[in-house]
Amino acid sequence: MRVLILVENLPVPFDRRVWQEACALRDAGHEVTVICPQMRGYTQPEEVLEGIQIYRHWISGEAGSLGGFFKEYASALWGELGCALKAWKRCGFDVIHLCNPPDLLFLVALPFKLLAGVKVIFDVHDLWPEMFEAKFGKRGLMYWAVRIAERCTLALADAVIATNQSVLKAVKQRGGLDDDRAFVVRTAPNRMNTNAEPDEALRAGRKYLVGYIGVMGSADGVEYLIRAANHIVNTRQRSDVQFLLMGSGPEHADLLAVRDRLGLQDCMSMPGRVSDEFLCCALRTMDLGVACDPINAYNDHCTMNKVLEYMAFAKPMVMFGTVEGRYSAGAGAVYVMENSAEQLGDAILATLDDESCRKTLAAAGHARLTQELNWGRSVEQLVSAYGSV
Repeated sequence: MRVLILVENLPVPFDRRVWQEACALRDAGHEVTVICPQMRGYTQPEEVLEGIQIYRHWISGEAGSLGGFFKEYASALWGELGCALKAWKRCGFDVIHLCNPPDLLFLVALPFKLLAGVKVIFDVHDLWPEMFEAKFGKRGLMYWAVRIAERCTLALADAVIATNQSVLKAVKQRGGLDDDRAFVVRTAPNRMNTNAEPDEALRAGRKYLVGYIGVMGSADGVEYLIRAANHIVNTRQRSDVQFLLMGSGPEHADLLAVRDRLGLQDCMSMPGRVSDEFLCCALRTMDLGVACDPINAYNDHCTMNKVLEYMAFAKPMVMFGTVEGRYSAGAGAVYVMENSAEQLGDAILATLDDESCRKTLAAAGHARLTQELNWGRSVEQLVSAYGSV
């Protein structure tokens, strides 16, 4: 089949899940094209990478307000429609694969479905209504608007895939999906260099290195980690811990300002987006990984890539105890069951100070990823979803 994948919030190959799906479909014999935004250093409008055609469009920027969301999504939809028409004119497509958020991409797929009979697969990365509620703290008019958009996408889809069982359960209930149209395709890293050389310079002369990788937005809880570091350094008076927070996003500048106000510049590095080589070296060097996504209705449904990447590198973890976070990490993490920076900091210190515990956590997490949550199982589900349409 000829497959067109649409993703709005990240470019490929930076978006590891989408890129792994594209490569898996290519390996299954399908002809794959991806449409994504120009951002995060990936600005080339067109390229063919590993046999996959990529079109990238201009986007206004990552939103942090209602007005910003409108500009971001309007520019994205316009760019994606233009790229989709270009792909249709050049070689056509049989399936259009919509990756959320947002749940507005059905507007791009609708004319191809109605006029040409193109099949639609809805790839639910996040529950967009819950994400919107977490960002703005309430269920206003816009919340119900995005619920309508989600329902429209589910109605248009011939098959639905989700990152985990709790997301799938929610969308099955909202969309009235039959079991034979719904599939779980979990995210799991499969292309990272887990044998990279550690870089001890990242410790800045300190005994322990605590790391974070991921997006820095309003829903990601990075400020909890910064304030936990402040608790460790200034309240608990520990000078043997270095923090490395990797990633970028709409809140990165504000988070840098919080770090600086707390006087943590010497013990906390926040380099922004890093290369894959730097990331793998850092993961090899770290003594502990942190997932600081706070407990709420949105994060409870999310499978966090950072958690799986820590597990791939056999790193012990400390994290807030979200429902899917606990399912993913299993016995590989220490869980903080309240959204508290002080409790997060205390848990980090307790874990660092117990070497035996860290070794047990690391082994359990790595075993769970390689034996139960590996990418090969998800590829089977992905291929089955395509077989169903």
